[in-house]
Amino acid sequence: MSEKKPSLLVVDDEKNTRDALRRVLEDSFEVFTTADIKGVSALLESESMDAVLTDLRLGNESGMQVVNLCRKLEPPIPCVVMTAYGSVETAVEAMRKGAYDYVTKPLDLQRVELLLRRAVRSVQVEQENVQLKAQLGHAFGLEKIIGRCPAMHEVLEKIKQVADSKASVLIEGESGTGKELVARAIHGLSLRRAGPFVAVHCAALSPQLLESELFGHEKGAFTGAMDRRVGRIEQAQNGTLFLDEIGEIDATTQVKLLRVLGERALERVGGNQSIPVDVRLVAATNRNLEAMVREGSFREDLFFRIRVVEIHLPPLRDRSQDIPVLAGHFLREFSHENQKSGLAFSRGVLERFGQYSWPGNIRELRTAVEHGVVMTKGKTIELSDLPSGIRDRQAGGRVPSGRSGGKLEDLENQAIHRALIQTNQNITEAAKQLGISRRTLHRKLAGSNQGDLKPR
Repeated sequence: MSEKKPSLLVVDDEKNTRDALRRVLEDSFEVFTTADIKGVSALLESESMDAVLTDLRLGNESGMQVVNLCRKLEPPIPCVVMTAYGSVETAVEAMRKGAYDYVTKPLDLQRVELLLRRAVRSVQVEQENVQLKAQLGHAFGLEKIIGRCPAMHEVLEKIKQVADSKASVLIEGESGTGKELVARAIHGLSLRRAGPFVAVHCAALSPQLLESELFGHEKGAFTGAMDRRVGRIEQAQNGTLFLDEIGEIDATTQVKLLRVLGERALERVGGNQSIPVDVRLVAATNRNLEAMVREGSFREDLFFRIRVVEIHLPPLRDRSQDIPVLAGHFLREFSHENQKSGLAFSRGVLERFGQYSWPGNIRELRTAVEHGVVMTKGKTIELSDLPSGIRDRQAGGRVPSGRSGGKLEDLENQAIHRALIQTNQNITEAAKQLGISRRTLHRKLAGSNQGDLKPR
């Protein structure tokens, strides 16, 4: 089967010119012709054109109208204009307003055909690039990072810019803001994407277990070490190591990690062999590492090693325009998962989503939508279908950070207080609700005024 010819619309008010151009170009194009703007509009509506060739003088009409029609289409159609030799300035003006190029009369027909072929190919290349970028975004996780607000546009641009570098990246943001998604997107767009992505959640492990988890251990290194274990850093060879909640690692582990980053080598626990490693580090924290450096609880040299580039993820309460977009995304996800089609949020639910402060950020919103999908008995998710903490206005009135309503520390304490009350002071359940680890919650309780609440 022969390849389909690209379609071309020729616009000229002289029949002889139209017929001549048809004869010359029909070997390379499927040629349509018309004499006026009305015909152009009809053909652009009924046929899928790949290019347009128009005279700038169309009796009482202007070829600029054709250029404008082509430019307003989605995607735009490349339009080449024909003009008399003495009207080149007019043709140049047409290019400024969106024409692809121009040719002067008398026409060099070989140049006309070459120019039209080039115009068609330029559109094909552009569409291929758009498709490729979409495929890359889908394959490597950018499509999972949803956000329309300026702060999230900045995050996406930073991800694209830093991905191909070797620089260590520190992702900062509250729990539940999507730091691991960003780390995976950086890996997926990097030159290391064929290698492994290895994630370690530092706060979930004791210092002794974390050391063994990261660096591995030799057989007999400690009681219970029955076999040699390859650590997560070695597992990430030629790939990306993601250390979540890096602010929770102890001083000994900080020293050993600093050596790995500086010397590109490690020793397993209980071993003395230096093992070369080639990993790219992406770290994340919900703590203020600069303050920890000043306090002496985090090494300054390690801080500067891991924060070559920093990406800050804003809390959900500062992304009000993204809340309905994210909620809609989760609604589609859980509707499909639970085989409930045609679900929608009530107006009251959308208003509550906008008013709530979301201490658990995106993770909490995702859980709230899943709860609503599961609990609704109809096609509309109502306030009564949401978790109790969101149904109750006092459980989360929206107070944007930096405005009236108290300092961020006060808001955090209020969120902890609510979570402990709602879970009957169960530290494990409260930590889950807040989207943080038990260890982090214990630390926050020890340093706050929550001491009258005795977690169990």
